[in-house]
Amino acid sequence: MPAARHTLTLSCADRPGIVAKVSAALFEGGFNVLEAQQFDDLETGNFFMRVDFDGASERADVAAFRRAFADLAATFGMTWSLRSEAQRKRVVLMVSRFDHCLADLLYRWRSGELKMDVVAIIANYSRETYDNIDFGAIPFHHLPVEKETKMEQEAQVWETIRAAQADVVVLARYMQILSEGLVAKLTGRCINIHHSFLPGFKGARPYHQAHARGVKLIGATAHFVTANLDEGPIIEQAVERITHADTPEDLVRKGRDIERRVLARALAYHLQDRVLINGAKTVVFPD
Repeated sequence: MPAARHTLTLSCADRPGIVAKVSAALFEGGFNVLEAQQFDDLETGNFFMRVDFDGASERADVAAFRRAFADLAATFGMTWSLRSEAQRKRVVLMVSRFDHCLADLLYRWRSGELKMDVVAIIANYSRETYDNIDFGAIPFHHLPVEKETKMEQEAQVWETIRAAQADVVVLARYMQILSEGLVAKLTGRCINIHHSFLPGFKGARPYHQAHARGVKLIGATAHFVTANLDEGPIIEQAVERITHADTPEDLVRKGRDIERRVLARALAYHLQDRVLINGAKTVVFPD
């Protein structure tokens, strides 16, 4: 049977002929392009591309194409990846007391909206905190955080992620700051949801700060985690208009809804290989 749907992503310094060479390699390999998007960053001189393709003939051989494309990628100095649609990414979800994002992601996963394998849930609160959520057979790891044992706890977090062979880690309102060492291990594959349309009100009770200032918009930001707190490359954002009649509790309620939507969209883009890191920013190819 013809090859199944695959996704190719690549980035490199821009130069003439990249699109032509990639298209020719797919054609010569017996493949059919289903979707193709590209972006030339004129400021940095970098080129980004994402291609969905499947087999157009019986001779289409993904393994052979991978070998041939490796030579092409070396010629252009590309950073690239090739993944079958059937190869789902393995995801670890991390959570603290507020569980609205966790519950939403699990619902979208079970409904088939988020095509992933949830391989572990890590929480710094006990399992009883989430009695209203059905985890099914997902392994649950209660790893509490104490100031004196934070590094030992992080070692357990990393071992859990490593043992689960996770491709992606999602901080679904995990309210602990990760050390620079752990962040370095998770570079480019750890997504956080921030309760603000960055830049915004930092610290405790952000919605109450916003209310005190009489803001007219609230929002949320999903971004990759870096050593610089809440300053990683942004993947997705959204805002919602509010009025003088909204109470701080209204802002919290509306904010949680925005957080759920933004985190789900950011994760969906990442699961579909639609997010490419471009220095301190991202290139996100919409679906």
